Amino acid sequence: MDRTKIQKYLADFQNRKLEVLPRALHINESKKIQTVIGARRVGKTYLLFEKIIELEASGVSRKQIIYVNFEDPLLNELKYDEIKEIIDLHWSLYPEIIKKELFLFIDEPQAINKWELAVRAIYDNYKCKIFITGSSSRLLSKEIATSLRGRSVTIMLLPLSFKEFLTFKAFKADIGRLGSADIARILNYFEEYLKFGGYPEVVLEPDTNEKMRILKDYLDMVVYKDIIERYKLKNSRLINWLIKTTISSASKELSLNGLYNSLKSQGLKVSKNTLYSHFSALEDSLFVFALRKMEKSSKVEGVSVPKVYLNDIGFINLFSLENYGQRMENIAFLHLLMQKNKNPLLDVNYWKSQDGKEVDFIVSEARKAVSAIQVCYSLSENATKEREINALSAAMKYFALKSGIILTKDEEKEIVVEKKTIKIIPLWKWLLS
Repeated sequence: MDRTKIQKYLADFQNRKLEVLPRALHINESKKIQTVIGARRVGKTYLLFEKIIELEASGVSRKQIIYVNFEDPLLNELKYDEIKEIIDLHWSLYPEIIKKELFLFIDEPQAINKWELAVRAIYDNYKCKIFITGSSSRLLSKEIATSLRGRSVTIMLLPLSFKEFLTFKAFKADIGRLGSADIARILNYFEEYLKFGGYPEVVLEPDTNEKMRILKDYLDMVVYKDIIERYKLKNSRLINWLIKTTISSASKELSLNGLYNSLKSQGLKVSKNTLYSHFSALEDSLFVFALRKMEKSSKVEGVSVPKVYLNDIGFINLFSLENYGQRMENIAFLHLLMQKNKNPLLDVNYWKSQDGKEVDFIVSEARKAVSAIQVCYSLSENATKEREINALSAAMKYFALKSGIILTKDEEKEIVVEKKTIKIIPLWKWLLS
C-alpha cells in the first residue's frame, strides 16, 4: 500500500470539478449503506457525483467526502483489510474534520476480494455514511447477504428512460400540455431512442457511426471484462455465441435446455452446467434479464422457460437494424423494471393460458396481479388486433382485472370488451405518463 500515492489520489478528488446531468433515480440518505447496481457505463459513477453535489449544496464540506474507485490501478491491488486505512490517510490530510461525519463513496468494490468485510468494519466503527456502486448483481446477493444483511438498501440503475433521454437532449416541455410542434419533436426523438437505446454516452453522441462503435465497445467490455476475466472463462467462443443468441432472442422465450440440445446435435461438446453458468454470468453482469412465466406456485415459476430482455436495445443494432416490435417490448420491460426501485413489492412476469394465449407483462404487487400489458407495433391488421385483444381479455378475466393496456407505436383509443376496458396507448406517451 503506497500511502503517499493514495494521499495524492484523495487530495486530487478534493479539487475535482463535478458536472453531471441529473437522473430520475435518486440516492437517498439514511443510516443504511446505499448501494447502486447497474451494468457498466449506465452512469453509476455520475449518480454518486450527483449525490456529492447535492451534499455540498446542503453545506457539507468536500473535505468530509471521500471518493474511491477500486478499479483504479492504484487501488485495485489493495487488500480488504487495508481499505479502512484510507480513512486514516484522509484524516491525516484534513485533521480538522476528524470529529465530523464522513461520507464515503465507493465505486466497483468487487474488484477487491472480501471487500464487504472492510465496508462492514467501517460501517460499524466510524461515523460515516456509505454509498456503493457495482456492476454485478452479486452485490445484491452473495456479498451483501452474508456480511451486510440488514445494513444495506439496494437500488438498480438502468440506461436512460425515455423521459431521461429527453432531458439529456435538453428537451423542455410540459408533458401534460404538448403542442403539435412538441409532439413532432418527441416522435423524432422516440425514433432515435428506438434505434440506439439509452446509454448516456450513446445518447449524447451526435454521429450515427460513432454511436455504433460505442455500442460495440460496450459489448466487448461485457464479454471480456465482466465475464471472461471475472469468471476466468476459457471458452470465449461459447460466451460470444450465447450473447449473439440472447440478443437475437430479445423479448422472446429462450430455453437453455433447447440451446443445449441444439449444440449437442451439431456435435459441439458443451456440458449443460457450463451453458447454464455462462448464462448466469450474463445475468450477473446485468446485461440480460430473464422474465419468468406467471404461475400460481413460486417454485414452478422459478423453473419456467424465461423470456429474455436486454439491459439496452442498442445492442440489437449490432445484428439487426429492424425488429421494432422487439425493441418496443424490451423498452416497456425496462420501464416496468425501473418501477421496482419505487416499490420493492412490485413484480413482473409474462403469462400464457392453457390454450396458448400470451400476454407480455403481468404486473403484480405482493403476488396479486394489478395490471396486464400487451406490446404490439401496430394493430392495423385485423388478425393481429384480434390476437392481441383476445389474449389480453383472457388474462384480464383470469386475474380478475377490470382494465388492460395495449402499447403500440402510434395508435390511441379505448375499447370495451365484455364490460372490461382496454386502453390502446402509444408507447412513447405511456413512457412519459
